[in-house]
Amino acid sequence: MSGYSADMAAAVAGRLDRSIVLVGLMGAGKSCVGRRLAARLGLPFLDADTEFEAAAGCSIADYFARHGEPAFREGERKVIARLLEGPHCVLATGGGAFCDPLTRTRIKAGALSVWLRAELDLLVRRTAGRDHRPLLKQGDPREILGRLMAARYPLYAEADVTVDTTDEPADNTVDQALAALARYLERER
Repeated sequence: MSGYSADMAAAVAGRLDRSIVLVGLMGAGKSCVGRRLAARLGLPFLDADTEFEAAAGCSIADYFARHGEPAFREGERKVIARLLEGPHCVLATGGGAFCDPLTRTRIKAGALSVWLRAELDLLVRRTAGRDHRPLLKQGDPREILGRLMAARYPLYAEADVTVDTTDEPADNTVDQALAALARYLERER
């Protein structure tokens, strides 16, 4: 990490008064970028999907199959609410979490949201060959991701900060996120 990046992280960390919540489609890099961002800011990293699975006692895919998407979204909403009530952290959310109106309202009220925006080809490459994503098991992944982009990107655009993620190393995306967060916090002052 460069000195500039370390200074930026220190400046952001010094101004943060709430958690950072990463939103975006599956494959955008929320977990990977989130871990690195949390480390640079000296905050814990939490993954809402991992926390949901711990609370449910099973995988999201199994929960989805047994109870359906509406029950999953309700449980996800409760998990995210609980996590946002805890100590400040960097929280990676599932792709549909920010699309839930109640979850989106809670995030907007109590956290700083960052949309990791990615192009379709990148998302298709990053999600290829992974069988733990229930929504992608329902047909052609490219077509499904395209539909999800059309439906969800307007909602993700309501996030406080937008960062484009690419094939570059995740640390470059973290640098971009820190710069965008610094600008946002400066405007907010």
